[in-house]
Amino acid sequence: MGLKSIDKREEKKVGGLKSIDKAAAEKGKGITTLWQFVKFIFVSLLAFIVQFGTLNLLYLLPQIKALFDTPFSWFVFNSPVESNGLGYFIAFNVSNILAQIVAFFVNREKTFNSSANIAVTLPIYIAFTIFLVCFSAWLSPTLQGKLLALGVDGQLSANISAMTCSCVQFFAYFPFNKILFRKPKAEN
Repeated sequence: MGLKSIDKREEKKVGGLKSIDKAAAEKGKGITTLWQFVKFIFVSLLAFIVQFGTLNLLYLLPQIKALFDTPFSWFVFNSPVESNGLGYFIAFNVSNILAQIVAFFVNREKTFNSSANIAVTLPIYIAFTIFLVCFSAWLSPTLQGKLLALGVDGQLSANISAMTCSCVQFFAYFPFNKILFRKPKAEN
C-alpha cells in the first residue's frame, strides 16, 4: 500500500469539518476568518438554544415563579417586580452562564481549532464573560421593564430582552475569541 493511499484514508477519517478548515487555510487568512465566523454563528446558535431552552424551562419552575414577586436590587442590577424580580434575574443569568460555558469549549475546539492553554484562556474568558454577564444582567431587566410598560407579555418580553443581550454578546465575543484562541492546534 502506497503512502498516498494511507494519507487519503487518514484525510477521510479526519472528517468534513477538518477538510473544510484545511481548504479555508489554503485560501488565506481572510477566508479562514470568514470560515471561523460561519462556524461561530453555528456555535452561537447552539448557545442560543441552550440559553433560551434553559430560560424558558426555569420560567416554568414554581420556585422561580415564586420569586417573580420579589424585587431584586444590588449594585447596577435592578429587577423590580414589574420585570419579574429575582425570579427573572436568576433565570436569565443561569441560562446565560450555561450558554457561555458551552460556547467556550465548542469555539475553542471547533471554531478556532485552538490549543491555547485552558489554564490561561479560561480565566481570561471568565473575566470577559463576567463583564458581559453583568452588562446583560443590567440591560436585560431594564429592557424587559420598558417592554412590560408597553404591554408586552412577561415571557415574550423576557425572550426579547434575552435575544437583545445575546446579540450584543455575539458581536463582542467573536473578535475576543479570535484573539484569545489564536494558538492553532499542531498539524499531525
